[in-house]
Order: sequence, then structure tokens, then C-alpha cells
Amino acid sequence: MATLVDYGTQEEAMQAYLREGRARAMALGNRGPIRFTADGRLDPAIVKAYELCGFYVFEGVLSAAELADMEADLRDILERIPTAPDAKTDRLGRPALGSDRNWPVALWSKPLGDPFGGTDQAQGRHPVKMFEPEAAPETPAEIAYLILAPLQYSDAALRLYGHPDLLRVAAAINGEDFVPFNEAIIIKKPGEGASFAWHQDGVTHWQSSDWDPGTHGFNFMAQLYGCTAANGVWYVPGSHRMGKCDIKAMIAEAGTERLPQAVPMLCQPGDVAISNRQVIHGSFANTSADWRVTFNFGFHRNRSVLGATAFGIDGKAATYDAERIRKRSEAIGYGIAARRMRFPDEETYVYRPQAADSDRFRSSKDPRAEIRDYNLLDLIL
Repeated sequence: MATLVDYGTQEEAMQAYLREGRARAMALGNRGPIRFTADGRLDPAIVKAYELCGFYVFEGVLSAAELADMEADLRDILERIPTAPDAKTDRLGRPALGSDRNWPVALWSKPLGDPFGGTDQAQGRHPVKMFEPEAAPETPAEIAYLILAPLQYSDAALRLYGHPDLLRVAAAINGEDFVPFNEAIIIKKPGEGASFAWHQDGVTHWQSSDWDPGTHGFNFMAQLYGCTAANGVWYVPGSHRMGKCDIKAMIAEAGTERLPQAVPMLCQPGDVAISNRQVIHGSFANTSADWRVTFNFGFHRNRSVLGATAFGIDGKAATYDAERIRKRSEAIGYGIAARRMRFPDEETYVYRPQAADSDRFRSSKDPRAEIRDYNLLDLIL
């Protein structure tokens, strides 16, 4: 397929950057199937590569059946979201998805825009605005680029949340008492998909006396259609070990937002990447002809969360106590139970904090209803 739009006067430089980035990415050695040792531990070679680079691509994690479920739910969500940020109806005039909630179902941007870069949003962690290519005239004024709290809108997303091998990875990285962060579906439509300016995700623990490269947790990034250098996330390998970085100074030194040391995350459909939340990362506007749809969900160490104070989706500060952690973690139990119903031949993961309570989750007739508005309890560090 031909490219729909391009980077204008920067197109030649951008294409060279994409080519060079692909070569650097494939030389890192941080990709392969999920592997466990005979005693059930995550392969030490995977752990080493992840800890060195700050991200790792697990290849071939999701089956064709699961990808089909995810695609069907994605299509349903896109049919049902509001027609505009302040709309209450979908494109067919029906009450829009999330219209009965107090919080938005989606985040919006102008096509090929950068809604966070250079602003105070998200606590100012995106200090420099990305280049914004000119979109085609027929594109809408605003596009939904991120679906919030999808576990309550998608059975497939909830089942993915209970994936046994991914939860085993979470336990290996963050301990068996790992706890949730939040979830989203990121949508990079060809010729429209917005940028995510360079940033580090963590906001709370940079000055903590016990800070280390894993303090702010990680995200899993499950790829429905795969991702390329043009539409995927880019990383500065190893930057999660450098503490809070001066991204603005790095871009000024490079003379461009195309950071020369960065590499793209390259995935096929069904691959799932693990991404340290402290690594410098970002993505460019999607001027390519390829979709990227990422089902994103993250986990923390319990010890990082318990007693921490941070701001939630409602903008209010909260201190995370054991009860909030317990309640927010119920989504894990419902995800495991939902997956067991769809994939009964899989080995079901046992989440240690809920080991004595699994029957309660399995007996639910409507798991998504059980977690309605669960994102109001997100554990954001």
C-alpha cells in the first residue's frame, strides 16, 4: 500500500532514520518466545536482556483465535465510541460507549498531532513537542487514539489480562504479589495516528532512597497487527537505569526529536512486548499505511505501591493502602476466570494474593460488570 501522507520537508531524513533504527533494533538481541526453566523461572537470558535494554519482545504469544477475538472487540468498540470528545452518541446515533460514565472512554487528538508534547499534561513528563505532519484534508478534526479502561468494555481484553504465561512473567519481574497499574488500547490509524512525545512514565519515586531500575513497574504491549519503525514505540535502550533523564537537553543536543541512539520496537501480530516504565520512549505520528493497535496493561511491585501517594484519573491525590490494592487487583482474578472459560485447555495461572478466593471469581456471571469503573482505583506511580 502507498503511504497516505508524509513528513513533508523532513520525509527523506525520517525514512533514513527509520531504516537505521530497524537495523539497530534487530541487533539488540532482546526478542524471542517466552521461555521458562525446568523449575518454572523465567529464562535468565530473557531477564538479562530485559534488564539491559529496558524492553523485550516476546514473539508469537497470542494465538490466531485470540487475535480474532481481540479484533472483533476492537471493531465493536470503534463502532460504539462517541463521534467527538463531547458527544454522547456513536456514529449510528446510539448512546455511545461510556456515555453513562463520569470519565471519558477515549483520549483525542488532531490527526497526526502530539497532544501531550511540550504541555503540562500528565504532570509535564513530555517536555518537547514532536513534529506534527500535515494530515490529509478529508481526515476528521479529532481522532480517538487511546481507549481507557478497556477491561470493562472488551471480553478479549479481560481474557488477555489473565494470560497465564504473561502473568508468570509479571511474577518473575515484580514478585508473586505484583499489583495492577492501568490498561488502555492504543490506536495508530494509518495517516491519522497521533504521536507520543518522548517521556519516562514514572512520576512518584525518582528520589526514593530505594529507587532502582524496576521501581515504576512495566507495561505489556500486545500487538494485534504488529508494529513497524514507522508506527511503533521507540526506545533509548538502557535509559531506565539512568534515573530521571533530561529529555529536553537530549533533544537539544541531537538537534532533532529523532534521537540518534533510539531504536523501534518491531513486532509481528501476536507478539507481546514488556516495556520498563522508566525507559525513555515515544512514538512518531503514523504517516505509514499500516495500522498499529496495542492492548496495553501494566503491573507494579507491591512494595512500590503500598503507602505511595499519587494522583488518579479524578485528579485527586490518594495514598494506596492494602484495601485499595486488594480491590484494584480483583481485575486480575476476573481476567483469569474469564480466560479459563474461553481457553479451558490452558494451564490456569494462580495469582498468589487470591489463591484462597478463586472460586468467587469463577462463579461470576458477568465479570465485566463486576469491575465497572475499576480504573478509578488505578495504581499510578
